[in-house]
Amino acid sequence: MDRKDIEAIFDQQAASYDQQWAKLAPIGAAMHLLLGAVFSRLPADARLLCVGAGTGTEILFLAERFPGVSFVAVEPSAPMLDVCRRRMTEHGVAARCTFHHGYVESLPASERFDAATAFLVSQFIMDPQQRSRFFRDIADRLKPGGYLATADLAADIDSVEYHSLLEVWLRMMAAGDVSPEMMERIRAAYGRDVAVLPPERVRAIIAAGGFESPVPFFQGGLIHAWYARANAPF
Repeated sequence: MDRKDIEAIFDQQAASYDQQWAKLAPIGAAMHLLLGAVFSRLPADARLLCVGAGTGTEILFLAERFPGVSFVAVEPSAPMLDVCRRRMTEHGVAARCTFHHGYVESLPASERFDAATAFLVSQFIMDPQQRSRFFRDIADRLKPGGYLATADLAADIDSVEYHSLLEVWLRMMAAGDVSPEMMERIRAAYGRDVAVLPPERVRAIIAAGGFESPVPFFQGGLIHAWYARANAPF
């Protein structure tokens, strides 16, 4: 899928996205708990870049965890960004946020951040070089040594273990409000429209984008998360 196709999917899901995935929220909550520890040494007034901010779930967590931090939420789906802006307003943190409709490369090149998040974003970039370019665009906007926390679906889809875990993953989704039709679309999309790669391959792609060796800090089913520090400029 190209960018417009992906945007269209999230445009359609925006209004019901949080409700649809609400029963699976404990996975994200566990990842956020560890994310708070990863970012705990940031300056009290740090600026955070949230790439593919969606409806703003990680911003809400981080805004409560770090009351002095400000955010730039980057999201290519206008309806998703509208939901994000509304949620931030409802929770009283909109004044700490800047909302950017578009992609990270469309941010001013002069922008510099203490840390960045990109959760379940790079997996939609099928070409490995373009995927590394995505991480390079983030690294270029971080201060030297700035932190990236990123998460994607990852697995060796040719392995026996993957097919076993995939069935468990789909059974978990069935316990939420995910229709059988959507689950079959998800099954077909992995590896075709979503770049589900072995974790070590994803780590290499992140590193090639300008980061020190990524450190795995979370796994929940097929979701793997890493943190890494931006390489110092030459």
